[in-house]
Amino acid sequence: MSVLRVGNASGFYGDRFSALREMLTGGPLDVLTGDYLAELTMLILGRDRLKNPDAGYARTFLRQLEECLGLAHERGVRIVTNAGGLNPAGLADAVRALADRLGIPVRVAHVEGDDLTAAHPGTLAAHAYLGGFGIAACLRAGADVVVTGRVTDAALVTGPAAAHFGWEPTEYDRLAGAVVAGHLLECGTQATGGNYAFFRDGDVRRPGFPLAELHADGTSVLTKHDGTGGFVDVGTVTAQLLYETGGARYAGPDVTARLDTVRLTQDGPDRVRVEGVRGEAPPPTLKVGLNRLGGFRNEVAFVLTGLDVEAKAALVRHQMEPALAKVSDVRWDLARTDRPDAATEETASALLRLVVRDADQEAVGRALSGAAIELALASYPGFHVLAPPGKGAPYGVFEAAHVPQETVDHVAVLHDGRRVPVPAARDTAVLRAVPEPPLPEPLPPGPVRRAPLGLVAGARSGDKGGDANVGVWARTDDAWRWLAHELTGDRFRELIPEARDLTVTRHPLPNLRALNFVVEGILGEGVAAQARFDPQAKALGEWLRARHLDIPEALL
Repeated sequence: MSVLRVGNASGFYGDRFSALREMLTGGPLDVLTGDYLAELTMLILGRDRLKNPDAGYARTFLRQLEECLGLAHERGVRIVTNAGGLNPAGLADAVRALADRLGIPVRVAHVEGDDLTAAHPGTLAAHAYLGGFGIAACLRAGADVVVTGRVTDAALVTGPAAAHFGWEPTEYDRLAGAVVAGHLLECGTQATGGNYAFFRDGDVRRPGFPLAELHADGTSVLTKHDGTGGFVDVGTVTAQLLYETGGARYAGPDVTARLDTVRLTQDGPDRVRVEGVRGEAPPPTLKVGLNRLGGFRNEVAFVLTGLDVEAKAALVRHQMEPALAKVSDVRWDLARTDRPDAATEETASALLRLVVRDADQEAVGRALSGAAIELALASYPGFHVLAPPGKGAPYGVFEAAHVPQETVDHVAVLHDGRRVPVPAARDTAVLRAVPEPPLPEPLPPGPVRRAPLGLVAGARSGDKGGDANVGVWARTDDAWRWLAHELTGDRFRELIPEARDLTVTRHPLPNLRALNFVVEGILGEGVAAQARFDPQAKALGEWLRARHLDIPEALL
């Protein structure tokens, strides 16, 4: 059968508004996907739904569609999106109303069954991660637009691929290939040079959004429309492939993809071929994202300028102690951004950051702000803050649970109103770690030089609940021979002191010349809790690349 060209126009709720139009006008497409959901987004939509029961979906998508629905219809491009969030039926109805108002004949379907909030009292939102076969059922029945709630990000691609090629649920290798393609597309321009460690290799001022050319055997080519910014090479694809993953087995509701089997080759300018992906039966359970309100938080950053920074910090901490005595969670961090004999006041200053969290808004609100502001004329010399503390804002907590696949009522609601149950996976396999793969021969001994890791390795990091992952890859075979033996779990802890007392698991992926590290608990209760300076661990990999090691001179 023909190649299926699937594009992406959104990597998160708030991504480039014009991307939908850019992808529809930039070149040929069969399907255009949009990923609007993340753990934090589900919390935001949950709060929206508290205010208005008819809300709970990504309203930006509707505004984008108002500009582009006619264009998609003219070009025969189907649209598949998880912008339905907590209310896919509501968004589907809104799309129908929009189409009627614009006079565009489109068939709109949606997928439901992911909402398990009623079964998890105390949560703001509890949603199972569904697979792609509900999407496939909608497309096979003729839908032009398919709206979902919480499906896996890759399902936005596996569903169209299964529908187009007629794949059965047990064609694991083909499905796994589509999962990898979906994972590469899901974050938009991260596959085309955005957020890329070696961003100076190309012009990334305005990267184009990616697309994948999928084939019936599950292989694909990752590329972008001609003439768009950014670039696609083995490095940009490797970076995205490692993003927010764990071990060699990448589990989903339809299939478990073996990331250790993926082979990437440059297939021409801005084209990377993705092949060799093996698939296995999915696990017997579905992941469920549980979002709840954790309490209230507040923060203030004291500016400490010039001399005696440590003593100034000690003074203000002592002065604030009475106001913080009853607060359940108090965190102080001193960032020594100051320089000696600085040429500007800003570079002569350090930041003392206070973050407080408590179930009582009053404890972190007026009590904190009053105490901080009252010190304005009674504390260290040069006292000021970056901004006055507010009244305390609610924060969220994310947890992951798992439920048996067969207990979730996955339903495709077709454009004509028919409801088609989507059966759970027939065959499943409990997820287990793969054996440690053989590593390459180490480099022979030779002279070394103290230098940043980033001179010979790229990295990309991200969050999964309270854990973080850091994918690190080498650009040459010799660099891989060194990296595989040098960057152990223990060395990682040495380089990243925040991880010294945490569980760090290393997963080698030799086909990619890569190591993936999972750091458990470094993000506390997840991004919405904002437990650390970089709450989503987006820059953790760049910190690692900036750390110095003894690197063989032959690699530098």
